[in-house]
Amino acid sequence: MSAYIVGVLVPLVFTLLYRNSKNAKKRGVPVDVGGEPGYAIRNHRFTSPVSTAWEGISTLAELFEQSCKEHRDKFLLGTRKLISREVEVSEDGKSFEKLHLGEYEWLTYGQAFEIVSNFASGLAQLGHEKEERVAIFADTREEWFLALQGCFRRNVTVVTMYASLGEQALCHSLNETEVTTVICGSKELKKLVDISGQLDTVKHVICLDADIPSNASSLEQSGRWKIVSFADVQNLGRENPVDADLPVSADVAVIMYTSGSTGLPKGVMMTHANVLATVSAVMTIVPGLGSKDVYLAYLPLAHILEIAAENLIAAVGSAIGYGTPLTLTDTSNKIKKGTKGDATVLRPTVMAAVPAILDRVRDGVRKKIDAKGGFSKKLFELAYGRRLSAINGSWFGAWGLERLLWNFLVFSKVRAILGGRIRFILSGGAPLSADTQRFINICLGAPIGQGYGLTETCAGGTFSEFDDTSVGRVGAPLPCSFIKLIDWPEGGYLTSDSPMSRGEIVIGGPNVTVGYFKNEEKTKEVYRVDERGMRWFYTGDVGQFHADGCLEIIDRKKDIVKLQHGEYVSLGKVEAALIVSPYVDNIMLHADPFHSYCVALVVAAQPAVEEWAAKQGIVYNSFAELCEKEETMKEVYASLVKAAKNARLEKFEIPAKIKLLSDPWTPESGLVTAALKIKRETIRKAFADELANLYG
Repeated sequence: MSAYIVGVLVPLVFTLLYRNSKNAKKRGVPVDVGGEPGYAIRNHRFTSPVSTAWEGISTLAELFEQSCKEHRDKFLLGTRKLISREVEVSEDGKSFEKLHLGEYEWLTYGQAFEIVSNFASGLAQLGHEKEERVAIFADTREEWFLALQGCFRRNVTVVTMYASLGEQALCHSLNETEVTTVICGSKELKKLVDISGQLDTVKHVICLDADIPSNASSLEQSGRWKIVSFADVQNLGRENPVDADLPVSADVAVIMYTSGSTGLPKGVMMTHANVLATVSAVMTIVPGLGSKDVYLAYLPLAHILEIAAENLIAAVGSAIGYGTPLTLTDTSNKIKKGTKGDATVLRPTVMAAVPAILDRVRDGVRKKIDAKGGFSKKLFELAYGRRLSAINGSWFGAWGLERLLWNFLVFSKVRAILGGRIRFILSGGAPLSADTQRFINICLGAPIGQGYGLTETCAGGTFSEFDDTSVGRVGAPLPCSFIKLIDWPEGGYLTSDSPMSRGEIVIGGPNVTVGYFKNEEKTKEVYRVDERGMRWFYTGDVGQFHADGCLEIIDRKKDIVKLQHGEYVSLGKVEAALIVSPYVDNIMLHADPFHSYCVALVVAAQPAVEEWAAKQGIVYNSFAELCEKEETMKEVYASLVKAAKNARLEKFEIPAKIKLLSDPWTPESGLVTAALKIKRETIRKAFADELANLYG
């Protein structure tokens, strides 16, 4: 009997045996809170917000030390060995760096703690005073995490900045916080040298790499900066040990500068208690998280999502293997052909992701399936359809034989892309489309916990529980938070709305941060303390609560634009609906009150567009030329209209005209943040002429 026949008959048998029923589990329940009137929900398992999950532990420094002593001989931090670095030149003359990376080389918990202790002592010996601030300006790597923990042992506040931050924002962040010591990689040190004349307070630079750039030597020779390597600071501390000076829970651990979507970045002040509350709460979401787990770290550590995740992983005795977005899989841009990506070598069990990364994984799988075609494509579609039907019913876990069959025939190959062992993915940073969430969930056979939080709430807010198979929602309140909806009459959202309470989302709890550094006016605008002492943050996002206590994000106050005839358009909502088109790599919707319609800038997904062009027999000299062709514009626009109709958008929400762009938006270009969110105002200015032509 062929696999295809088995694949048809087995599901039919099991369909007759099991009936569908909806899961009515309560995940969030109403709670009485203080402050502005609204509709508030708490986690169904906790009556009051959780501040710590470890008895006697109130700071991140204490948590790390306790874990290192408990798991001394287990692996903690792993980095791949660089075998070779090569440059490939494409047919159009562009150069691409390709890496051949080897196996992971590991530090145990005991070795890591020794490095942290030595670095803390070395920092003191270098002349850095406790009251002064350290900035970490580097890509995610094991030294980043070690330096952070070293600073915590001396109760030094760490200022974090994305490695992709532009010169103006970088100068603003360093000068505003009066940083005296900067920890960075050799690549970032070159940037610092270029702006050294604009930095007022920097005295020491600790380079995470052994090779210090030649253009930095003149600054050291002039006596302006003292530049040392990370290894030298460790050695200095080993030879001259200094006792730890541990923080208390109310001390500021991190001032986090986000590469914001508008204007200069704001520094969010986070205490040890703030971050610990989120870490403690997330631990309750992933069942059995412990020493057998392996976490793949590649998101920016300058983002609170990654800092919280890595502190949690270290706290429970798991291993952290470092990678990058460009070396993640075997087909990633920087991986030398024929060699392995980070996920294949590490074989992680848990990982965090932002929607843009998961969208790429989805598109990569779909491209492979389409390329194979024929029987393979039909079998995949059948398997996917059966899984989708099963997830929508209560008998998903019951028919183990069919599940094993599809795993063997189809999904094991897809799972191999991320190493084959993923059991949980945490998604945050931006809304994840329902299409991508369901696709990844089915193909990997692992739940995606979509969360909602902000830098101002230490990434804490809501989180989808392990057994929640719904899509398009962000889960129930985390145990550290209360979530409250308040009326926004101007937008037409009220807590009295039926069938769901709707309104602006306000987050309260021990994870809500102190405020913005040296910006009391903005702090007072969005942070408030109620009569019971609970601190609340007004997010500007609009949500609605489902009957089971789970939150859905439906709008954003700042993204609302009123069109000429009075219709309101939510830019973010429409963009999230349209980006599911296979031809779209990125998109920005634009609307203004002087016109009755919207327009959009669309960054074309090169592989998908070129594949379509090849099937149509279209001849072109460059991708930019292909994007200018009328037939290409029509094809992409038709896909946007289809996506819009599937999302049930109103006619006025669908862009009337589009401009197709061939060059991707990257953090380096300054058009998106390091978390890959679009910088709306920057894009608007950069493409002012194109937008004007669309309205012309």
